[in-house]
Amino acid sequence: MEELLKLKEHDEARQGEAYAPFAMDPNHYKKHFYIESYGCQMNFSDSEIVASILNQHGFGATRNVEEADLVLLNTCSIREKAEQTVRRRLGDFQQVKQSKPGLLIGVLGCMAERLKSKFLEEEKLVDMVVGPDAYRSLPALIEEAETGQKAVNVLLSRDETYADISPVRLDSNGVSAFVSIMRGCNNMCAFCVVPFTRGRERSRDALSIVAECQNLFERGFKEVTLLGQNVDSYYYVSDSNEVVNFAQLLERVALISPELRIRFSTSHPKDITDDVLHTMAKYENICKYIHLPVQSGSTRILQLMNRTYTREWYMAKVDRIREIMPDCGISSDIIAGFCTETEEDHQDTLSIMDHSKYDMSYMFFYSERPGTLAQRRYKDDIPDEVKKRRLQEIVDKQGKLSFASNKQDLGKTFKVLIEGNSKKSDKDWMGRNSQNKVIVFSKDETNLKKGDYAFVTVTDCTQATLIGKLISQ
Repeated sequence: MEELLKLKEHDEARQGEAYAPFAMDPNHYKKHFYIESYGCQMNFSDSEIVASILNQHGFGATRNVEEADLVLLNTCSIREKAEQTVRRRLGDFQQVKQSKPGLLIGVLGCMAERLKSKFLEEEKLVDMVVGPDAYRSLPALIEEAETGQKAVNVLLSRDETYADISPVRLDSNGVSAFVSIMRGCNNMCAFCVVPFTRGRERSRDALSIVAECQNLFERGFKEVTLLGQNVDSYYYVSDSNEVVNFAQLLERVALISPELRIRFSTSHPKDITDDVLHTMAKYENICKYIHLPVQSGSTRILQLMNRTYTREWYMAKVDRIREIMPDCGISSDIIAGFCTETEEDHQDTLSIMDHSKYDMSYMFFYSERPGTLAQRRYKDDIPDEVKKRRLQEIVDKQGKLSFASNKQDLGKTFKVLIEGNSKKSDKDWMGRNSQNKVIVFSKDETNLKKGDYAFVTVTDCTQATLIGKLISQ
């Protein structure tokens, strides 16, 4: 069984090459970089910042690693499988380097601090290691590495937000874009390495966020996703002491245009407020969808995880969301087999899924990560076969919930933002509704194009997808 099981494809789980179609003509540049990104949406957003910095210093993007003078892997430390993948890819690039000795190889992001000595000295896999707060130093580090020196900067910052850098949109569909609104995390969830790899929480200048979203809309993008490890704790104080919280930021972005859709990720249950929910309800172009990770349905396990809420508190938050926005889609993250988890704890997780009626979930079995609070405090004492069995029960439960949720949409009409062709047929469009559900429908000889809105009535569904029919525009 794969370590990550999911019911439908999602950007958070995607990995692979990233290319910059909105950069200047690649032939304009004397040198080229190739970048692969792994893990969460924040890593992909960071790669767009890196691309912008490299463009300004004479490097153009390429899809072909054979053409690259610089190869970068933007890494993730959340799960062991991601580290194994990165290590394998570094081996592949070393083979390329044998036929191209001047090639520089660098590791960026969350694995940088923890594995820098192994990558640089013990295994000699890379020439550079750069942490997520040190991307401005990339040009100087490249120069250093070109002399044969090993180049390292993994220092974390208390104020770096890259607010003044205009990201180069990597591998974009031209319709949707990520916009980072904050960096780091102050929550110390026991299973998570993010506070140690990305540092303390700091919020980006609200004016720069709105300006970036405005620019994207003017360039033809129709949807932005505001990103942060915990977006609901966004809190910016300007030089004139003006305070902007997340609800106010959402409103400012929504007011750019009713034609611009706004999504956000991720919410911590303890921080999402009624003000945020009422703002979402007020504006049609703020999507009615919240990713609200629960991790476990057991209060005892939640306390061990340092999640700072109880089972009952979480269920009350879900009820409040449904009260203010009855049509809101909710998804979650769930971990099976955390330290000391009993069968009763596991049943609590299954029952909280029934209560929350998640439209979809990202489901994992617990993987101990070095440096986390759990690794230092608790024994990873649940056998793998038990973890996998419990995970499969969670996956099966979510499959039933997802199918039931989709069947409830039969006969309903949704406003869909067209993202492109369906994966199965170029005769069909694929898009998402406000609730983040994928809807596939026939093009029907219309003049619609990617980036347009369409009204679609759901006629059928699978566990992962709604199937619809375009209604008269």
